[in-house]
Amino acid sequence: MNNVVVQKYGGSSVDSIEKIKNIAKNIIKRKKVDNKIVVVVSAMGDTTDDYIKLAKHITDKPNKRELDALMSTGEIVSASLLAMSLSSLGCESISYNAYQLDIHTSGEHGKSQIDDIDVSKIRQSLDEGKVVIVTGFQGLNDEGDITTLGRGGSDTSAVALAIKLGGKCEIYTDVDGIYFTDPRNYKNAKKLKEIEYEEMLELAGLGAQIMHSRSIELAQKYNIEVYVGLSCGELNGTYIRGGKDMKLEEKIITGLATSDNDVCITIKDFETQNIWSLFENIANKGINIDMISQTAPINNYVNISFTIAKEDLNDCRDIVSRYSKDENIIIDDNITKLSLVGLGMKNTAGVASQVFKIFKEHNINVKLITTSEIKISCAINSCDKQIAINEIGRVFNV
Repeated sequence: MNNVVVQKYGGSSVDSIEKIKNIAKNIIKRKKVDNKIVVVVSAMGDTTDDYIKLAKHITDKPNKRELDALMSTGEIVSASLLAMSLSSLGCESISYNAYQLDIHTSGEHGKSQIDDIDVSKIRQSLDEGKVVIVTGFQGLNDEGDITTLGRGGSDTSAVALAIKLGGKCEIYTDVDGIYFTDPRNYKNAKKLKEIEYEEMLELAGLGAQIMHSRSIELAQKYNIEVYVGLSCGELNGTYIRGGKDMKLEEKIITGLATSDNDVCITIKDFETQNIWSLFENIANKGINIDMISQTAPINNYVNISFTIAKEDLNDCRDIVSRYSKDENIIIDDNITKLSLVGLGMKNTAGVASQVFKIFKEHNINVKLITTSEIKISCAINSCDKQIAINEIGRVFNV
């Protein structure tokens, strides 16, 4: 089944009946070239966000199992509507949800991982000439409960299906490819023809909202080339891939990602002997810590700061409160995480000094910083976000 094409359409691509009908027409055109097509769909538009708001009208801390059950329904609607649109145009199609395909998952509700997908029904339907529509973002755990994969989980579903079916993967969205940074924040951002797995993985994990980081990990592991392009558009998109043909040394910085979805927790006068226990309990709750900063110990006490996703704040605050008095806990949600990524940094000195020079010239304070061979991430005040993007874009967007 080497000719299988797995396409994924995000929420903005299916946010109206008109768009769903247009997607159906384009799928029918594509089927004349590639006969076996599997389509992964997200919920329509802002449906997922709307469902979360509905749940929070009930309670500030909705039960995560029930929240997953609620959010999974959005994709069932869009999958059914797309299948109906295709059928109305004379193209045989069928939609499947997580129950019907046994998309097996494990891990926490709201952020589970795909373990396996039974593709036997998909293969049979493809052999019958049907276009197969699959609900992304969801699966079933060992208890038979619906789980969701977290934000962007439909990307992961699409890549996983491409792997299982031996096909290729195409991600369609409301932008025509991957840019140096979000063109809505920096209008002169240049589109990338291609980007290496490692760079895209960093950008996805740091706030670039084009792709889900776990989908890139899967694509890299199984060497699945991923195309990102405009839904129903004719413009050339961006290829995510690896290999010796990549022109990695042309750019020092490939991309700039920003995220406003993080919060910084600072604990003053924290006992050093409890640091391991604190982070172990946070990890056991499934909360990912990003940046960490610690002062030098004085009489076995330190000030320690770290960032987490805002959605994990309530759970993390409960854990932190076991170790410290409220007056020693500072919550700072006025931060933007700004990250520069590029494989060219491995062999180029002075990138950090250029960034800090920009910050100094514009009175931008850095609250936290982490670095790697191909990444510099800084937490800055949210009010400084736009000028930082503009100036870094001016210097590095070449």
